[in-house]
Amino acid sequence: MSYQVRLGARAYEDLADIWMWIATEADLDTADAYGSRLRRHLAKLVDFPRRGSPRNDLRHGLRSLVFERHMTIFYEIEGQVVTILRIVHGARDQAALFGA
Repeated sequence: MSYQVRLGARAYEDLADIWMWIATEADLDTADAYGSRLRRHLAKLVDFPRRGSPRNDLRHGLRSLVFERHMTIFYEIEGQVVTILRIVHGARDQAALFGA
């Protein structure tokens, strides 16, 4: 069974911010390469949406997945749709992101 993966508005902003930061601190090619790897990682949720860890401590139904040891992807599954809610650095206060 295949799922749809969608970016929520905040996750879309997170992606843009991540790309801009990398482009500024490194260069455009590095930012593009990182973005491509991140998108491929997100695409794996189409077939394996429950691969992330449950994060009911932050919000009921929330799951998280680590990307390249530094970024955390937060998402939820509703029916056949995986919605990416946030993509943030792992050092961020995760409880504050979800009001927990």
